[in-house]
Amino acid sequence: MIKYIYTFFFVLVTHCLIAQSFYDLNTIQNIEITFAQSNWDQLLDAEKAGNENYIMAQSVTINGVVFDSVGVKYKGNSTYNANQTKNPFHIELDTYKDHIYEAYTDIKLSNVAKDPSFVREVLSYQVLRQYMDAPLSNYANVSVNGTLIGLYSNSEAITKKFVNNRFYSKKNTFIKCNPPAGAGQGTNDYPNLVDLGPDSTNYYAAYELKSDIGWDELIDLCDTLGSSINSVEDILDVDRALWMLAFDNVLVNLDSYIGGFTQNYYLYRNSYGKFIPIVWDLNESFGQFAMTGTGNLNSTVDKQQMSHLLHENDANFPLIQQLLSIPMYKRMYLAHCKTILLENFDDGSYYTTGQALQTTIDAAVQADANKFFTYANFTDNLTTDVSTGGGGPGGGGGGGASYVGITNLMNGRSAYLLGLTDFTQTEPTITNVTPSNSTPLVSDPVSITANVQDENAVYLGYRSAQGAPFERVLMYDDGLHNDGSANDGVYGVEVTMTTLFMEYYIYAENSNIGKFSPQRAEHEYYSISAGAPVANDLVINEFLASNDFVMADQDGEYDDWIELYNNGSTTIDLENYHLSDDGADLTQWTFPAGATIAPNSYFVVWADNDISQMGYHANFKLSAAGESIYLSDPAGAILDQVTYTAQVADTSYGRYVNGTGAFQTMFPTFGAENSLVNSITTLDGSTIDFRAYPNPASTSFNLEITEEKEQERMVLVYDIYGQLIYENTIRKNLSIQTSDWASGMYIISIDGASLKMVVN
Repeated sequence: MIKYIYTFFFVLVTHCLIAQSFYDLNTIQNIEITFAQSNWDQLLDAEKAGNENYIMAQSVTINGVVFDSVGVKYKGNSTYNANQTKNPFHIELDTYKDHIYEAYTDIKLSNVAKDPSFVREVLSYQVLRQYMDAPLSNYANVSVNGTLIGLYSNSEAITKKFVNNRFYSKKNTFIKCNPPAGAGQGTNDYPNLVDLGPDSTNYYAAYELKSDIGWDELIDLCDTLGSSINSVEDILDVDRALWMLAFDNVLVNLDSYIGGFTQNYYLYRNSYGKFIPIVWDLNESFGQFAMTGTGNLNSTVDKQQMSHLLHENDANFPLIQQLLSIPMYKRMYLAHCKTILLENFDDGSYYTTGQALQTTIDAAVQADANKFFTYANFTDNLTTDVSTGGGGPGGGGGGGASYVGITNLMNGRSAYLLGLTDFTQTEPTITNVTPSNSTPLVSDPVSITANVQDENAVYLGYRSAQGAPFERVLMYDDGLHNDGSANDGVYGVEVTMTTLFMEYYIYAENSNIGKFSPQRAEHEYYSISAGAPVANDLVINEFLASNDFVMADQDGEYDDWIELYNNGSTTIDLENYHLSDDGADLTQWTFPAGATIAPNSYFVVWADNDISQMGYHANFKLSAAGESIYLSDPAGAILDQVTYTAQVADTSYGRYVNGTGAFQTMFPTFGAENSLVNSITTLDGSTIDFRAYPNPASTSFNLEITEEKEQERMVLVYDIYGQLIYENTIRKNLSIQTSDWASGMYIISIDGASLKMVVN
């Protein structure tokens, strides 16, 4: 029966892993809306003009999955028009019933009214997710009452689910930085973070509160930007803010904080008291919106040569003016701009991605009878400026009927910016980032060193809690910080492992520009895992309490097993040592004469209650439901013990770091070094290493990928029933919050390769 249940679950999960994700870039989603009313468009228009409530759809079918009684409404400002057929939709699956598709309840569908190329929004999010948390985005064909309305961009909604998955909480201050009545209606409706005084009503026209409280905290942020900029790190995640500003500027994304309406971002205050900016609404990225707030960029050349320091001295843009007034922040900003340019535009990789997107949607664009542009406009605009007789609804803030070609813009912009003095002057170089101990114990000191050249100062950023702010400390080249000789170009600093892991990066700067290692820090980082201190040389190192087909004994039987490890420097004679799963009988099974374990070696005992077999077989079995295992010496003193909960078939529980670390769920390493890093072959045939820790997890866990060539990969997490409960992308590191997940076993899938995760 146990094998049947496991096999059923394995088949179920395998089926789920090969199913397409809702935000898979390689497939077009299919969404069918059915209204009982034939005048559904009139009803949606009326609500858009009135209270903007949802209209109940009789059903919404997503990729063949039917949901009855679903909330639907039109959304958007400049892309909505009551006289057009193809309007943007907001579908809310749980308005009337507790529906959820994969991990989502809110579906935001944009009608691509400002973009002949059809790729601006999806491609921009692809670039952005390399550097900060941002929505997933792809495409969907949308039909209403059996009639195809057209191809839409489908971007993840920024909701409490979004912030909970990324920032590990959802009950803190959450602000949408868009004027509730629409941009440009009045003098105080610009969410530019200008200090408007202590009266919260002054902020109502520019910001929309998505949490129960938070106006005082927003006012505090504006006041800090305006008058206490040196304390800004106490209330703002400065690094994410700098990434947002760099992204908006490099991609000429002016329908954003850096443009005429200073809008289209969210602020969420995490549990550490720091506001985190989140970018959204990228349909007019790549130069389609022309208003800077001080004028219009009316030509392609104007957009190519837009200043990378736009608004540096403009008090109406305090997030730019005040942050760039701090020399370190300005150098970090320049480093981020240069990274975005080199990693996406200088090498042309963005164009390759854009071509792939257009190939995926080509047939759907041709079939879209309600698109706002011709098919020729679609094929041309990825590379070439196009002019049309109309343009999207509302004209696009100066965009009119002219649409800049994406590669025409960005190839010229990349060449222009990278030719400026700020980016041609010598930058620091950082190599050989090395911890003094890659497998420390908790409370051990660890020295981090790096070779750095062309620098004035070098810093280590580090943290020991998931989602926590990085603490930045100076590194030294003085010969006194385990850094070798003084002035040899090797910088060092010592930190203490206070928890089971540490995440860190290096930042160096000179008088011109900064440099990060890894270059996408703080979004990506290096990591070290620590073990819990162990007092004894002899320890229980790993065990498997449900062995279906991992390792057979000498008689071909797949029995439970317990592995010991000798941390010491001498061989231990195990005669008269004991193993037990009964706390009242610690001498339940005794090692016979001749049993020894050499230094740094392993000893495996089969826990199968069959002492008649050859070899080392204990007179008890392990319970997969959970119990305790005891190791005691000849005098009956307990040397080591482990208490565990329900186990998953063919998944072991072992110490990581090997021999000294805390117990974690892992793939079995029978008689070998425990490791959380797993070499796997993905669906595309490539091999990658990834690990998840801690495992089991309680409130969150980390995913880490090691591979020579970095690329964005899709992460999917399924529960035991095969329901997708989490989705995101990863290049190197990703933290996943689990506090709202039920206890049990989950499957983590990365590009089709899977790993088991247990949540307590």
